[in-house]
Amino acid sequence: MHSDLVKIHPNSCDHRRHLGEDGDNSKESSELAIKYATFYSGKVELSPKVPVHSLDDFSVWYTPGVAAVSRAVQRNRDLSFDYTGRWNTIAIVTDGSRVLGLGNIGPEASLPVMEGKSLIFKYLGGVDAVPLPVNVNDPDDIAETAKRIEPAFGGINLEDISSPKCFRILDRLRAEMEIPVWHDDQQGTAGVNLAALINSLDLTDRKLAGSRIVFYGAGAANIATARLLISAGANPGDFLLLDSKGILQPERTDIDQLMLKHPWKYQLALETNRDRLSGDLATALRGADILIAAAVQGPDAISPDLIATMNRDPIVFALSNPMPEILPSVATRGGAKIVATGRSDFPNQVNNSLIFPAIFRGVLDVRAKTITDEMVIAAAEELAAFARDKGVTADYIIPTMMEWEVYPRVAARIGEKAVELGLARRKISKKEIYEQANSTIARARKSIGALMDSKVIAPLPQQL
Repeated sequence: MHSDLVKIHPNSCDHRRHLGEDGDNSKESSELAIKYATFYSGKVELSPKVPVHSLDDFSVWYTPGVAAVSRAVQRNRDLSFDYTGRWNTIAIVTDGSRVLGLGNIGPEASLPVMEGKSLIFKYLGGVDAVPLPVNVNDPDDIAETAKRIEPAFGGINLEDISSPKCFRILDRLRAEMEIPVWHDDQQGTAGVNLAALINSLDLTDRKLAGSRIVFYGAGAANIATARLLISAGANPGDFLLLDSKGILQPERTDIDQLMLKHPWKYQLALETNRDRLSGDLATALRGADILIAAAVQGPDAISPDLIATMNRDPIVFALSNPMPEILPSVATRGGAKIVATGRSDFPNQVNNSLIFPAIFRGVLDVRAKTITDEMVIAAAEELAAFARDKGVTADYIIPTMMEWEVYPRVAARIGEKAVELGLARRKISKKEIYEQANSTIARARKSIGALMDSKVIAPLPQQL
């Protein structure tokens, strides 16, 4: 992207200066979040994108001129992507039942989080994302709500919905809707995990097929990651998944309950763990190549002694936030060759924000009808390739969010894949997708910068 867009805006508030020695600024960030929420009364708002010089202009933008546009869309519904903002607008749908770090806080309390997600979508992907907490809890009701709003949006981002109903909702909507539906806690986490794993495997001279992988935690993130890795070529027999009751395997006493209540976890219990091991994390890690932890807050949930029982040069992803299950320095002391966390103040931040803005940028630009595993794998491969082009090391296995040029590149790859699979309404070339993505993201960042420069977006208050 243009050089003036790859820097933090000069009026930005760089909260990293507040970090203490432990790298934890959560207390100060929380205080600032409350103060700024009071001052700004929200993070996003609608803004016109057409000129209005006088009321006469509304004869074109509204009645009577708009009737011609409506009649054209009535004849061909797909023209709604060309004649309206639908092509670049998604809904962030949540019931607030599983908000990261907060749990089941309900739809109203989830709205500040969804607004933050909307801001990231706009700033990193140029996507107009409407926060839409809904006052329903039943998975079928949530799915029906999403289906009913389909005419207004080019895509649906499911967010912070508890497991296992998030699986049921996603699977149903992917099958029944004609716009992309994405659950970031599942597909976003899985995609960015795969990208980081691709380069980690290269650095440790491993292949995905044949590597023994331990998933500590069997929630939405790890179940989705396991499913995507299988689609990418891993052998499920080499997987061990652990939940609060230990290693998943078909002889567990709760297997019949899983079949009824959580068929996705049940299926993995049947497909994984070729040796039918039972026990705890210590049993699972012995001789393992890779640990992907998304289970409990650390920093002492996993000891270095357990890491030491793994295979040579093990790969450790400790992804719980805000505190990983084991600190990188401790995992390294236990023998880990590569360590990734979900935090920006440690090397190798594995964060969904690296992938979801680009995913939607790409699928929106080609007017895709869905997002398949093949498309997510293509995006993950491109994300990994970007880091390889820069030169991967044990401390750089994946790009950072500061490397803005990665977003149009990943967008172009997933858009190209949608075209290849016959799932795109616009059959344009990878170059054309890249150029449009780059232009749209640049416009969004320029707009934000211009609004800040003109003080239409008020400067951060010095004192409140």
